[in-house]
Amino acid sequence: MKRKWLNAAMIVAAALGTAAVQHAAAQDNPYRLEAGWAKYPAGRSWGSTSGVDIDRNGNIWAFERCGARDCADSKLATIFEFDRSGNVIQSFGGGMFAFPHGLALDREGNVYVTDAEGNNGKGHVVVKFSPQGKVLMTLGRPGVAGVTNDLFNRPSAVTVAPNGDIYVADGHGGDSNARVMVFAKDGKFLRSFGHKGRGRGEFDELHAIALDSRGRVFVGDRGNSLIKIFDATGNLLDEWKQFGRPSGIYIDAADTIYVTDSQSDAKRNPGFRRGIRIGSAKDGSVRALIPGVGAEPDKESVPEGIAADPSGVIYGAETSGSNLLKYVKK
Repeated sequence: MKRKWLNAAMIVAAALGTAAVQHAAAQDNPYRLEAGWAKYPAGRSWGSTSGVDIDRNGNIWAFERCGARDCADSKLATIFEFDRSGNVIQSFGGGMFAFPHGLALDREGNVYVTDAEGNNGKGHVVVKFSPQGKVLMTLGRPGVAGVTNDLFNRPSAVTVAPNGDIYVADGHGGDSNARVMVFAKDGKFLRSFGHKGRGRGEFDELHAIALDSRGRVFVGDRGNSLIKIFDATGNLLDEWKQFGRPSGIYIDAADTIYVTDSQSDAKRNPGFRRGIRIGSAKDGSVRALIPGVGAEPDKESVPEGIAADPSGVIYGAETSGSNLLKYVKK
């Protein structure tokens, strides 16, 4: 099986050049899964999870879908803080969201989340919480989708710059929007860029967004199986295929990039195996691949959301398997 995937990857590499060759060669897996790490609240099942991040104290935050696939009529908490041993410290956000999706923290530990669908007067918003769960700001209008500068249509991911600027990946495919929206720390709209399409700088299904140490904006365009890199004002700098079909992107302080590929298969992204790819945001090299779990490569289960602590411990938010996973170095 490994030889089959290496051969397929080498075909892709021949078409794409050096960066793809590095992708093809990066089959080492230096990690192991720490099974049963997260200790979920007693008496409730854990639902699909796609948002995860780590605060400055090393605690892990996750955005969960009410013990199910969505939070349609649920009052259950959706935002959880775990300590490094996997114990729940606190939870909040019950009754506020339709389809919990993206989560990110700023330098002060404030929690930003995106609600990627609309239902019963909920959804299509980005909400900022204090670390204690107090609502500090809401961008968009709950339950209202739109294309204006004060509305979203299925926002999928969010990240926050060191100066407090808020970057939102607005659009989750289908008939949703397909743009990046940027707001000041106080919520004032600053600019947007991108639109629907399959050409350079266009988006089909935005699913992840991250910033590197230079302030470049990395957008996971899952529908086009590309990471698209922009400067802070929206000028396209590069497009990378070597990290697969991106569902989640995390870039640490040293510009190590972690990318989850939970959808590649022979039809949607031939030549790429599902898994978590680890590499460099500086030069696009791919150093390692943590493969998904499952008997068939095209059906392997892989987290969508991803974060990593300074020591390289990885946390994955899994939607299909409804889990919060921890990967440690072998």
